[in-house]
Order: sequence, then C-alpha cells, then structure tokens
Amino acid sequence: MFTLFKREIKNFLSSLIGYIVITVFLLINGLFLWVFPMDFNILENGYANIDGLFLLGPFVFLFLIPAITMRSFAEEKRSGTIEMLLTKPLTDLQIILSKYLAGVVLVIFSILPTLIYYISVYHLGSTPGNLDAGGTWGSYIGLLFLGAAFVSIGLFASTLTDNQIISFIISLFLCGIFYIGFEFIYSFDIFGKYALFVQSLGISYHYSSISRGVIDTRDLLYFLSLICIFILLSKISLERRKW
Repeated sequence: MFTLFKREIKNFLSSLIGYIVITVFLLINGLFLWVFPMDFNILENGYANIDGLFLLGPFVFLFLIPAITMRSFAEEKRSGTIEMLLTKPLTDLQIILSKYLAGVVLVIFSILPTLIYYISVYHLGSTPGNLDAGGTWGSYIGLLFLGAAFVSIGLFASTLTDNQIISFIISLFLCGIFYIGFEFIYSFDIFGKYALFVQSLGISYHYSSISRGVIDTRDLLYFLSLICIFILLSKISLERRKW
C-alpha cells in the first residue's frame, strides 16, 4: 500500500498536474488577497486578517480538486492498467486509500505555502501579532478537512467512468452540491422544522463552524463520516467488476 502511495505522489510531482494545482491555488488567492482592489484585499480592508483566503479557498478547491482526482481511476481504466493494479496483492480498499492519501498530501502541499500570508499579516498589523490566531488556525483545519472531503468525492467520481472529463464534471457537481447546494435549499418551505437539519448536511455549515476557531467534535465527525461514506462508495463502485 505504501508503495502505491509513493507511486501516486511521484506521479503527481513528476507531471505538471501537481505543480499546476499548487501554482493556480496560490496565484488565484494571492491576486485576490494582495493585488485586486476588492473586499478580499488584505491591504485595503483595514483589518489584520486573512479571512479572504478561507472564503476563496473552498471555491478554488471546488475546481482544482476534481482536476486532481479525475484521472485517479478513470485514466487507469482508459489505459487498461486498472486490471494489472487490481491483480496486485492489495485489497480494493488499500488501493483507494493509497490514491486518497496521495490526493490529501497534494492538498496539504497547496495549503502550506499560504502560511506566508499568515506570517506577513502577523507582522504587518499596526500592532504586530494583533491577529485572531484561534480563528485563523481553525480556518486552516476547516480548509484541510474540506479539501480532504472533496478528494474523497473526486475519487468516487473517478471510479464511475473511464473518461476524465466526465469524471471532472461529476466530481464538480457533487462537490458543489455538498458545499453550497444545501445552503440554497434548506430555507425552502417544504423542509419546515427540518430546515436546520438539511443545512447541517452541507459542508459549508460545518466549515463555517470550524472557521470560528472552535473545534466541535460534531463538525469533525461530519467530515470524517462524509469521507468514509465516499471511500466506501468508491469501494462498492470498484467491486462492480465482480458482479
């Protein structure tokens, strides 16, 4: 399993995909946070915080993570290497976890350089260090869990087809539904007293909760459950070949 994990990391870093994902994530956030004269701009909003990063980050990941995961199984199926991979002394779950963990590592590689923003704002404040550290680190944890959840959804989408573009579209759709879809529908009258429950099914609800700096076990359980559900669905999807 560890060998496959290393192979996946090597594939990411030996191709342009990994570097493009990291560069695009940093470039988009950097432009909005430091260059473009918008509400997200740190230098113009007058407050020592990097909240803009955590507002923009999920939407950037919404497109980048499906681009990372779309080839995980779809390319293996298209090239015919999936059969060789599945005949190795590894269970389907080990194969999925290897690819999943490699995707999460790439997400971490994307997030780590943004610590430069935190350090810069920490020292740029009129009073150095006048920064909500609890809320910032909570937001980082939330962004990491959100990215990890998107990777599990993307892997599942990749098991459904041998076409990378279709995999990307399915993943983008599912990630969008889970991130902002429930935020749009929970207020519909048809849900009545269950509106809050419907809202809590969405990633945005729990991501916002963690971003306040309070790590609630209910939010962590939500993300872990969502990840486990899509990893299980990926396993079931792979096992269809035996039916």
